[in-house]
Amino acid sequence: MRPASIKDVASHAGVAVGTVSNVLNYPDRVADKTRSRVLDSIAELGFVRNDVARQLRAGQSRTIGLIVLDIGNPFFSSLARAAEDAAADSGNAVVLGNSGHDATRELHYIDLFEEQRVQGVLISPVADITERLRALTQRGTKVILVDSPAGGDTFSSVSVDDVSGGYLATKHLLGLGRRRIAFVAGPQRFHQVRDRLAGATRAVEEVAGATLEVLQADDLTVLAGRGIGDGLVGRDRGSLPDGLFCANDLLALGVMQSLTMLRTLRIPEDVALVGYDDIDFAASAVVPLTSIRQPTALIGRTAVELLTEQLSDPAARPRSVVFKPELVVRASTNG
Repeated sequence: MRPASIKDVASHAGVAVGTVSNVLNYPDRVADKTRSRVLDSIAELGFVRNDVARQLRAGQSRTIGLIVLDIGNPFFSSLARAAEDAAADSGNAVVLGNSGHDATRELHYIDLFEEQRVQGVLISPVADITERLRALTQRGTKVILVDSPAGGDTFSSVSVDDVSGGYLATKHLLGLGRRRIAFVAGPQRFHQVRDRLAGATRAVEEVAGATLEVLQADDLTVLAGRGIGDGLVGRDRGSLPDGLFCANDLLALGVMQSLTMLRTLRIPEDVALVGYDDIDFAASAVVPLTSIRQPTALIGRTAVELLTEQLSDPAARPRSVVFKPELVVRASTNG
């Protein structure tokens, strides 16, 4: 059996095809009795309108493409949920693409969303793809950078001041009297990691006798953090850092798992630990984690608002919104 068509509905209800179209798109134009008869036919036949065809005819979509770095990271899943809620408020829907830190996969999603004629693309880029995104905008698809500063006036963007966040985290450790600071870095191709390290470096340079060591993790995951923690456990006590700042909470939780499971180093007595993002798991960790909070929901909602601005006024200049992070102190530094 084929799906019911708009012609089938019109025939079943005894009205013109244009009347069915009006019921679907402009119901106030149709008399109550006729509208009820058409709606009954739609329900009886199980008619579902072809929204893709409608969008192609109108040249207008009700979908927004969102490409994130890692949907497995609660930071991005919370951001996506907030963007979805904001889009729903205006009758739109968010279609999610997870690049998984893979540049090729990221480009695939950009191509796919352009083919689907989405209203716009919200993206946390893996790398510098300015030229590809500029070409996208020139062909009519709006682009909003998410968790990434624009670095120019080509695109609107929403981000957090990660240099300030790195400074806050490290300044907190230094204020506790910790002087051998280590930064647990994920891949430094990500500007977020580089910016947080820059902030940490600035804070250490302000305190005489303080040192900063970079511990390089190969990913931004709990497992990568556990690898760093295992390496710390095997060190001589004299070479251990007394303060650890991790590029995100997942790394910090992995370090914490390693240290607490092996029971060789105490948090925060031996090593004070700070994460970044303040995901939900941070507060419920075995040692509640001090973290730098990003306004995740606000980032997601603001990205959709910036897109709405661009769509309502195509001549509007791109706008960059930068939020300030917040230090949330818990037992991992305040035992």
